[in-house]
Amino acid sequence: MQFILSFLAACPGAISQGILWGILGIGVFLTYKVLDYADMTVDGSLCTGGAVSAVLITAGMDPLLTLIFATLAGMAAGAVTGLLHTKLHIPAILSGILTQLALYSVNMRIMGRANTALLGQETIITLLNVPHAVLIGGVFAVAIIAVLYWFFGTEVGCAIRATGNNDHMARAQGVNTDNMKLFGLVISNGLVGLAGALLSQYQGFADVQMGRGAIVIGLASVIIGEVVVGKQANFSLRMTSIILGAVIYYIIIALVLQAGLNTNDLKLFSAATVALALALPTLKKTIAGK
Repeated sequence: MQFILSFLAACPGAISQGILWGILGIGVFLTYKVLDYADMTVDGSLCTGGAVSAVLITAGMDPLLTLIFATLAGMAAGAVTGLLHTKLHIPAILSGILTQLALYSVNMRIMGRANTALLGQETIITLLNVPHAVLIGGVFAVAIIAVLYWFFGTEVGCAIRATGNNDHMARAQGVNTDNMKLFGLVISNGLVGLAGALLSQYQGFADVQMGRGAIVIGLASVIIGEVVVGKQANFSLRMTSIILGAVIYYIIIALVLQAGLNTNDLKLFSAATVALALALPTLKKTIAGK
């Protein structure tokens, strides 16, 4: 009984975290699923967004306004990855790794130290008020999904989707696929930077290591959401499912932590969860074949 009560008490915090990480998940979805691009910049650009927001808040800037600068910083990180890939023809995964590596030093420069605390600072979202955090996170998630749904119905948005589906065919139709990849990476990492800013305000600090493993959480959100709604769902439902996938992921994490999982094993459990989610389609086919 005590276990159930403890788990239920942890659920609101898991839901609020899931919504915020779901925004990062949408950014990962844009590269991983829409653009068909393995972008490793995420671990660095999440921290960049958090660092920019935290430093500007401590300097006296309105916390809501800092989200704009955090988003722009994330977009800049995505642009660097895109330029390395499209202009210098560095392989996609390597260009992201190089940017991620460089961002560690950039983030240290931004904060001037390994972390920046927001104790006593006004923020728009806080761990001390979980219902408010759920509400604010939900508003941002709905707004982002609505804007992206509209955008990917425009000519440029359709060109980005066409590039991801078949870049050779898109190029034959006159689409500048290099620009579309660059644009997609900028949008994706802008969302990641925004998620980093919200997370730093929520947890009350920004840390140079806060982005470590972020890509795994983003992929988990995308894959779990896809398992829930299926691959044939429309675009807006697929993006909504990512928020749901992130919430489910963090509820599972809360459950196993309450069950006594050693926190040192949390990354191992996360990797195993993503691997299982990725393997589900193959496992289903294998079982159906038997």
